[in-house]
Amino acid sequence: MTRIAQRTVLFADLRGSTSLFETLGNAEATSVVTHTVAALGRTVPECGGQLVKTLGDGLMAAFELPAAGMQSALAMHEALEVLVTRGSERGASAGLRGLRLQVALACGEVVEMGGDCFGDAVNVAARLIDHASDNETLITAEVMGGLPAELQRRFRNLDRLQLRGRAESVKVHVLGGRRGADQAATQFGPVSNSVEPEAVRLTWIDSSEVYDGAQMPVVLGRGTHTQFRVDDSRVSRAHARLDWHGGVFQLTDLSYNGSYVRFSGADELISLRRSSCTLHGSGTIGLGGSPLDPTSPSVRFEVLSFHEAETTRS
Repeated sequence: MTRIAQRTVLFADLRGSTSLFETLGNAEATSVVTHTVAALGRTVPECGGQLVKTLGDGLMAAFELPAAGMQSALAMHEALEVLVTRGSERGASAGLRGLRLQVALACGEVVEMGGDCFGDAVNVAARLIDHASDNETLITAEVMGGLPAELQRRFRNLDRLQLRGRAESVKVHVLGGRRGADQAATQFGPVSNSVEPEAVRLTWIDSSEVYDGAQMPVVLGRGTHTQFRVDDSRVSRAHARLDWHGGVFQLTDLSYNGSYVRFSGADELISLRRSSCTLHGSGTIGLGGSPLDPTSPSVRFEVLSFHEAETTRS
């Protein structure tokens, strides 16, 4: 039976499962991942939704209302945290302790057929999860509009993101993530707050662009729809995301190969694996490889003050 209905579509993706197979072996790792995804999936019917299908280390679900979908997303993050905490208490491997969850929700008209769902909301949610970092939940403006006010206040506006395979950009909001995000950002000295940063300049080969907070988020990657394109095979389509939040610029890794930040005057590297750090001063961002390697695709960055930003534009 085929039916057209208004649904909130949720995609959840478990990250870090690859290291489980490396440390535990195929049989045990498969058991852990299957058990974890099943625990995440149990939140769906508990919140009144339909578990459409599991996808290896992830799942897809559908809900009649955005609030129910968001309730399930919150329950999934909580369920994973419980599993990881229990595993840590029992001496579980570092692979299990490193499991992270990304969730994305979109709302719209879908076609329900043969137990599956099809439509624009499905495509948007499936693409949107590529832009989520560890322990983040990304939602569209339509989902946001269906949430109670007290929950809406927990989200941060990412403005519009360009999703792969979609001509029109999508307005997105983010909840969560950033666990330990700023620890590495200041380990090489305090960030000066005497002048609030106004813009950031990105440079790669002969491409140089200046972005201010109003233009955020900026996605770096080799995809044709990214705001700052780095055309190199080691770079993911949507490799990293630059946000303006709380008066600072924050870089979030979205890739499988990782991102690396080296601040000017520092020898140490900050390694980002689905995590974030605050950019200050100037330095280099390695996408998929260390900026210490001269052959790796590296982007120069410079955080600009108001005066510097205006001089650059004039």
